[in-house]
Amino acid sequence: MLSESSSFMKGVLLGGIFCVVVTLLGHVKIGHGTRAHHHEHHHIQAPNKEEVLNLSEDEQLELSQSIRVYCIVLVKPKDIGHWAAVKETWSKHCDKAEFYSSEDVKVFNAVVLNTNDMWTMMRKAYKITYERYKDEFNWFFLAYPTTFAIIENLKYFLLKKDPAQPFYIGHTMKSGDLEYVDGEGGIVLSIESLRRLSHVFEDSDKCPEQGGMIWKLSEDKQLAVCLKYTGVIAENAEDSEGKDVFNTKSVNALIKEAMASRPEQVVDGCCSDMAITFNGLSPNHMHVMMYGVYRLRPYGHTYSDALVFLPPAGSDND
Repeated sequence: MLSESSSFMKGVLLGGIFCVVVTLLGHVKIGHGTRAHHHEHHHIQAPNKEEVLNLSEDEQLELSQSIRVYCIVLVKPKDIGHWAAVKETWSKHCDKAEFYSSEDVKVFNAVVLNTNDMWTMMRKAYKITYERYKDEFNWFFLAYPTTFAIIENLKYFLLKKDPAQPFYIGHTMKSGDLEYVDGEGGIVLSIESLRRLSHVFEDSDKCPEQGGMIWKLSEDKQLAVCLKYTGVIAENAEDSEGKDVFNTKSVNALIKEAMASRPEQVVDGCCSDMAITFNGLSPNHMHVMMYGVYRLRPYGHTYSDALVFLPPAGSDND
């Protein structure tokens, strides 16, 4: 009897573990069905210059003023050097930028989230953002403190995209059957995607606050799982020539890779002229990037950009 009872309990235990694993796999593979071997993300491109030049001056002005980007930067006390660099550099070009911190840090203003878990931080930041700013901004850009962003290029990319549509944009990656936007390159949500996300947050079965039960997905993967339940899939952002514009590496790393693989075309093989983000920068490198992007100008060279994206009035931008 004892042996039979022991075998029965083992069977129950193994059966329970099997059910949990199947449930988890269901979270990761949702929405694929018979399409499991085909990627679902779209390749969406920035407008080409001719499209913009053909717009009337009134249309150009209306478009440039209609794109309002709210920037979310997730930080922890250990990031204080990067935090200061982001605050002093690219974040000043957002229409509004706020830092969401795991805990209170006296030297900087931040929205305090009181958690060290990255998925919980991201989830709370999005929830607060939607509650406070759903009627004020139409695009929401989330970045880590090691990311450098050129917000004007982001606005140009979004120029003819409709924020009332469920856009979820960045540098797409694949993990098993799950396609997601890599957080290291930055994540962009339209107001419609953020609205859908805020609703699915209320369903703990589809979008659990603590993530996986046995193994834990990274926050960017967990975000993709939650968004897929709302019909929002990852969109890979590219320029008009098909080059990625959200980069998960630094300019230095990308140039080294280009030199090794395409020495005859290092510049063209490295990065898009309309790049939006780079990642893995030190605080000093962020200031160097700021100089190169916003201050350095070759004498006598004129720019024929049809649009001008100005930071908000009163902001201390470069």
